[in-house]
Amino acid sequence: MGTSRMFRIFVVLGSAFMILLIIIYWDDVGAAHLYLHTPVSPGPKVPHPPPQPRPHTTRTPSFLSDIDAFVNQFLEPGTGEPTDTVPVDSSNQSEKSEERYVPRREWKIHLTPVAAELRERQEKRRRLLQEVCANDSVSFPGKNRSFDDIPNKELDHLIVDDRHGIIYCYVPKVACSNWKRIMIVLSESLQQDGAPQRDPLAIPRDLVHNSSMHFTFNKFWKRYGKFAKHLMKVKLKKYTKFLFVRDPFVRLISAYRNKFEMRNEDFYRRFAQVMLRRYANQPTPPASVDEAFALGARPSFSHFTQYLLDPQTEKDMPFNEHWRQVYRLCHPCQIQYDFVGHLETAEEDAEHLLRLLRVDNVVEFPTSQRNLTASSWETDWFGPVPVEARRQLYKLYEPDFRLFGYDRPESILNE
Repeated sequence: MGTSRMFRIFVVLGSAFMILLIIIYWDDVGAAHLYLHTPVSPGPKVPHPPPQPRPHTTRTPSFLSDIDAFVNQFLEPGTGEPTDTVPVDSSNQSEKSEERYVPRREWKIHLTPVAAELRERQEKRRRLLQEVCANDSVSFPGKNRSFDDIPNKELDHLIVDDRHGIIYCYVPKVACSNWKRIMIVLSESLQQDGAPQRDPLAIPRDLVHNSSMHFTFNKFWKRYGKFAKHLMKVKLKKYTKFLFVRDPFVRLISAYRNKFEMRNEDFYRRFAQVMLRRYANQPTPPASVDEAFALGARPSFSHFTQYLLDPQTEKDMPFNEHWRQVYRLCHPCQIQYDFVGHLETAEEDAEHLLRLLRVDNVVEFPTSQRNLTASSWETDWFGPVPVEARRQLYKLYEPDFRLFGYDRPESILNE
């Protein structure tokens, strides 16, 4: 009698457990078909992927992974799941095929919430972007155009990682080398001994900035043709988008130090020779950077600011990416960024971002050992620059100051 009763109890419990699993699975499938996008408050938004046929594999069945993924949604509400994209069938460019995703199974589950001050910091930065973009008293070129109106060549700083659903707009002189390393690791675009390279610092510098290592928005035209902008907007809606910025004037100082105080043949020929001819009364500057360094014929920081303010500069070619304004590189009024990092708080922001992306168990942000340009040096660097030129330069970069919350440098502008 006792054995029979125990058997019936096990049957009932087993049936209840199976019904529970069916309900969980059905809820997951139903939500996936609706393609819900649960916002992170105050973190990034990431998509909830629809179900996909599971390929035959010799790995451990994904039953527990599916349960973990479901439970994970409640452990840290709103963070969603990083995702893969399935290649688009060029013969059927419907939105349905464009939005097919296969979830990654490598993200990390966190049991503790993100610190309140970090959440508030991101909320404040994102809110500021929205307010400045909506403020009619703040105007700058391209502010009010639509995403469709942005030329393809101006989208080459948006790096896409389809494996995890990430879009990174890189800004030169704002730790972009290390963030590009992170993107290479996450995209698994670099193999070593048949396995993906997992150490960012092991990636050679020449590969970090090699365009073939990164899939950017401007490459969409070659792959998708007339459907490119539509696909971009689909990804912008569903992927987590981030960028890192720094004080605009300090960024200019850093760019000058890196490109004109060091022996860089390319930048010497393309830019330094022009500055020497126009502003240093050298009609025939040295032919090479080595000769110029030997003779002490280098453009000063004051020459550099003259070059930036000269209307002829933009007539000849657009600003180089190392001193081009961030609003021209990343289009923050057309793209709603989920995360805005500052170089001044780089370590905290990097840790926060990688955690929100749930890849902090996959990769760590490399800490740089090199000296950074300090904001306290601004007065020394701008000392030889006439005050009126400083004010004109501020007007040139004022949108970046306003968009990203950097104070107007009164001590430099009001001497």
